[in-house]
Amino acid sequence: MAENSVTSTAWLLREEDDVEVCGDGTRRRERPKELWKGEIVKSIVYAGLDAIVTCFSLISSISAGHLSSGDVLVLGFANLVADGISMGCGDYVSATTEQDVSAKEKTVTEWDVTNRSQPEQVHLLRKYQKLGMSAEDAATVVNIFSKYKDILVDEQMMAQKGMLPPDKEDKPWKNGLVTFVSFIVFGSAPLLSFIILIPFTNSDTVKFIGACVLSVLALALLGIAKAKIAGQNYALSAFVTVLYGATAAAAAYALGWTLRNVAGLEE
Repeated sequence: MAENSVTSTAWLLREEDDVEVCGDGTRRRERPKELWKGEIVKSIVYAGLDAIVTCFSLISSISAGHLSSGDVLVLGFANLVADGISMGCGDYVSATTEQDVSAKEKTVTEWDVTNRSQPEQVHLLRKYQKLGMSAEDAATVVNIFSKYKDILVDEQMMAQKGMLPPDKEDKPWKNGLVTFVSFIVFGSAPLLSFIILIPFTNSDTVKFIGACVLSVLALALLGIAKAKIAGQNYALSAFVTVLYGATAAAAAYALGWTLRNVAGLEE
C-alpha cells in the first residue's frame, strides 16, 4: 500500500512535456498556451478601447459642428491627456482598494479560522460537497487543510466570500501606468490624421475621413490584439470592436449635428 502511495506521488511530481504519449501509444493534444496576466490585459484593452472611442467621438461631434482642425487638435489632445491621467489614477486607486479590502477580509478570516475552526471547517466541507465531492473525500480534504492554517484561510476566503487572497506580487502602480500608456497610444490614432495631412490638404472633411480610417484601423488592431491575448477568433473580435467604436462615434456625430442644426446652436 505504501509502495503504491509513493509511486502515485512520484507520478504526480514528475515533470511532463507539453506533448505526451498515452499508454496506448497515441499522442495527447498539445497543452494550450498560457495567456497574459489578466489584470494587464484588462488595463490594455479597456483603456485602449475607451481612448479610441472617446477621442474619435469627440472629433465626430466637433466635426459635426463645423469647427476648425485647430479646435480638433487642441480639444482632442487636452481631452486625451486629461482622460489618460484620470484613467491611470483610477486604475491605480481601484487596484489598491481591492488589495486593501482583500487584506482586511483575510484578517477577518484568520480570526474565524483561529477562534471558530469547527464551523469554518463544516462550511468548507459543505462547499466541497456541493461541488460534487463525496462526503468522505470532502472530509479528507478539509482535515488535511486544517493542518495548514494559511492554506485553510485562503480556501475559506474563496469558498465563503468568493475573494482571492491578496497577492504580494501585484503592483497597482503598474496597472495604472499600463492604463495611462495604452490610453495615450491608442487615443492618439484618430488625431494623427489632423497632423499627418497638414502639408497635403486644408480640407477638414478630408482630415475627418482620415481620422475615420485611422480609428477603424486602431480599433481593428486592438480587437486582433485582444483575440491574440485571449485566444479568440481574430476576425470576430476585430469586427465587434470596430462595431462598438463605430456605434459610439455615430451617436456623437449625430448629437453634434443635431445640436447645431436642429437645436439652433449656430455660430
